This record gives sequence, C-alpha cells and structure tokens, in this order.
Amino acid sequence: MDHDHSDHHHSHQITGVNSAFIIGIILNLSFVVIEFILGYIYSSLALVSDAGHNLTDVLGLFFSLFAFRMMKVKPTENYSYGYKKLSILSSLFNAIILILTTFFIFYEGIRRINHPAFIEGDMVSMVAFAGIFVNGLSAFLFFKNRGTDLNIKGAYLHMLSDAIVSFGVVIAGLIIYFTHWYWLDTAISFIIGFVILISTWTLLNDSIRSALDGMPRNID
Repeated sequence: MDHDHSDHHHSHQITGVNSAFIIGIILNLSFVVIEFILGYIYSSLALVSDAGHNLTDVLGLFFSLFAFRMMKVKPTENYSYGYKKLSILSSLFNAIILILTTFFIFYEGIRRINHPAFIEGDMVSMVAFAGIFVNGLSAFLFFKNRGTDLNIKGAYLHMLSDAIVSFGVVIAGLIIYFTHWYWLDTAISFIIGFVILISTWTLLNDSIRSALDGMPRNID
C-alpha cells in the first residue's frame, strides 16, 4: 500500500514538473518574441540583449525537459545506450548559436558608441518590468521541486537571475528617461552580453566534455 502511494506521488511529481517546464517555456518564449520586437522598434539594444539572455534560459528549459523525457526512453537494438546523449548534442548546438548571438550584440554595441540612438526610457522600463513578472512567475513554478533535481534547480536559479537582470534594465530605463543618458542602454547591453557569454561558455565546455566522455568536473 505504501509502495503504491509512493508510485502515485512520484507520478504526480513528474506530471507537475512536466507542466512547470511546458508553462515556463511558453511564457518565456512569448516574452522573448515580444521583447525582441519592441527592442527593435524602439532601438533599445538593452531590450534586444535581454531578449537574448531570456532566450538562453528558454533553450535551457527546453533541453532540460528534453533530457527529462529522453531518460525514460528505453534503449533499442541499434541504440543500446539509449538516447540520453541527444540532450548533450542539443546543448552543444545551443551554446554555439548563443555565442554567435553575443558577438552580434557586442558588434552592434560598439557601432552605437559613436552613434547613440534615441531611446524611450519609459518604454524600456515597462517592457523590462513585464520581464520581472514573467521570470518571477516561472521561478515560482520550480520553487517547490527545486531541491529534488539538478535540472529543476538550474531552471529555478536561471529564472530568478533573469528577474534580477530585468530589474536592472528597469532601473536603466528610468535613468535614461530622466537624464537622457542614451549611452546607458548600450552599456547595459554589454553587461548582459558578458553575462550570456560567461554562462554560455560554461555550457559549451560542459557540452564538449560530455560529448567526448571527458572526466566530470567533480572527480579528481
């Protein structure tokens, strides 16, 4: 009886985690598209960069869900080790795309240093404030199960960090609105770009290490 209850609880937990990932992906992907479009319309490189930063976590959520699902697929005659490494290859591809995206942000930022664009600071703040809500809600979805799995904990921490970054963009937008320091938009985009680059570089190294069956970091 206790065993049945445990299986039922585990099944319910898996269903809840799947739902959290799916809802998180839909919420954040929708926001990424809206933030990128508005950033392009209002010439805000900070919003475009923040959209890129949020995209890293959307892809992270997707690959975590993908890995979660592939762990349950049984090996076949041709693939006797199963399909778990598909998530590693996907992560490697994801990292390469994100690094290229970061270099585009840096290129555009350098170009704007000598030709700063007019930025509507109030619009930047409003869009970024919506980002705090979306990322905060996404983090809440993973809060309950954050201690049960590393993928879930990683998703929770990423969503929480995104909310903090969005808060920084809100402050920058308000400063631009009151001071007309348009260069601040470019400065914020550089900071976000470095955040993406650092996190993506770690993802790239871990993906290559796993793809080549390298020694895990936590083993001497």
